[in-house]
This record gives sequence, C-alpha cells and structure tokens, in this order.
Amino acid sequence: MSGRVAGPGPVARNADTEVFFDGTAEGKFLLLGCQVCGSINRPQAERCASCDATGLQPVPASGRATLVSWVVVHPRPREGEPPGPVTIPAIVELDEGPWWWSQLVDADTDTLTAGMPLTVEFRTPEGSEAVPVFTPAAG
Repeated sequence: MSGRVAGPGPVARNADTEVFFDGTAEGKFLLLGCQVCGSINRPQAERCASCDATGLQPVPASGRATLVSWVVVHPRPREGEPPGPVTIPAIVELDEGPWWWSQLVDADTDTLTAGMPLTVEFRTPEGSEAVPVFTPAAG
C-alpha cells in the first residue's frame, strides 16, 4: 500500500540551537567540526566524539545522506486527510558520518529501502523555525 509522508512539526530556537537555526534559515545544515582532529560531529555535540576536544565550529554539511531506519504508522484517517500509512521520523546517516533523526518528505512508503540516497530540504511549518527534512535523491 502506498502512503504519504508526514511533514515536520513546529520547533523553536533557544540559546543552544541558535547557530543551528540561523543556518537552517539560510538553507544550510550546520554540523560541528573539530579544530583538533578534523572530525565532523552532530549539531548538538558539546565535545568531539573522536578526541573529546571542545571548541567545535559550525561547518556546512553536503546535504546528502542515506536512509538507515524508519517507522511507518497506519493512523485512523482524520476528516479531510487521505487514508493510508504515514512515515514518521527516520534515522539517516549524513555523508559526513553523524546520524540524524529526521522527517522523510515527498516519499512513497512502498519505495523506502535501507541505504536509499537522500537529500536535505528545509521546511518552515507555521510558527516554526526552518527545519531540515530529507527526501529521496533524484536519479
């Protein structure tokens, strides 16, 4: 059965997420690069996962990822919504290495496979910051 994919819900920035959301507002997915060993870390890292150094600096990600895992739910249809399964957060592996929980958008649940190439897009739900979501890569 083919299904739709849910979009992101609203999120709000705070002092810890300010740099990340400044990036998403500009269409950039910012990761944190270690100035000591060169490793790329997830956006919320406080210390390098490889060498435990502090002072990580924002670096733009390529925007490419692969699908690691996902969940499909079959909710009861609400009035005005099409019936069918909805994909909720998935785990993607960014080309730079870190894993990221994300929404999958514009994808058919019947075509999802582990290792599927994905690309980042940014969506801004009403009342929210721009958030990165992933969609199947063209080609």
